Amino acid sequence: MRSRGFWRNGHSIPWELLGSTRSTGASATGVSSQTARRFTTTAPKLDKAENDKPSKNPRAPVPKLTHVSDSGAAHMVSIAAKAITSRVATAACTVVFSNPTAARLIRENQMKKGDVLGVARVAGIMASKKTSELIPLCHPIPISRVSVDLAVSSDHPLGGEGEAAAAAAVVEVNATVECDGKTGVEMEALTAASTAALTVYDMCKAVDKGMRIEGLRVVLKDGGKSGRWVEGGRETPPTASGTE
Repeated sequence: MRSRGFWRNGHSIPWELLGSTRSTGASATGVSSQTARRFTTTAPKLDKAENDKPSKNPRAPVPKLTHVSDSGAAHMVSIAAKAITSRVATAACTVVFSNPTAARLIRENQMKKGDVLGVARVAGIMASKKTSELIPLCHPIPISRVSVDLAVSSDHPLGGEGEAAAAAAVVEVNATVECDGKTGVEMEALTAASTAALTVYDMCKAVDKGMRIEGLRVVLKDGGKSGRWVEGGRETPPTASGTE
């Protein structure tokens, strides 16, 4: 059945009488297509070539801990595929005394427990060889050399300027570890330095209960894929001002 048209003001108007009105998009609601287009927004078209261009600021890879798996479990990192290279690391720390008595007794070798610096040096060397037994995920490493240097100083700066500047007596500790292996010896150097400092503390605590150990850190690392690194960009690591 042919449509009779549409109703307007109570009268049915045949389509034939509408003429161009129908062709221009009149609707049953009386809203022309031209009017509707004014309320229609079209998203701008992007050139395909623009979409295919690589980002000018690619996101840098996010660093992650190598000792933690994707599931969050701790594990020992495999070094099977690594090449054997010469590696070295130096760690340092400082034993700061709260009074000058301990430093004087160390210099005079008058401590009741004996030669403080000599015992601390041996303790550091022994500890470096036990690192993999103390730190769960460290690899046992065939160490080539361990050197632990300790020096007493009485002018370690504590801060302040001019007349307000203060200094303290300290023992400066530097430990260097070398090996030919597949992984670095930073942990061995840190273990050597910290154990030497703890030994100084143990042997001096009878005369100074206010001692503190400060600044344990790696100051040099060389060898392996990452190459050479020195604290502060220096060419050589800091050393103790003297050795016993």
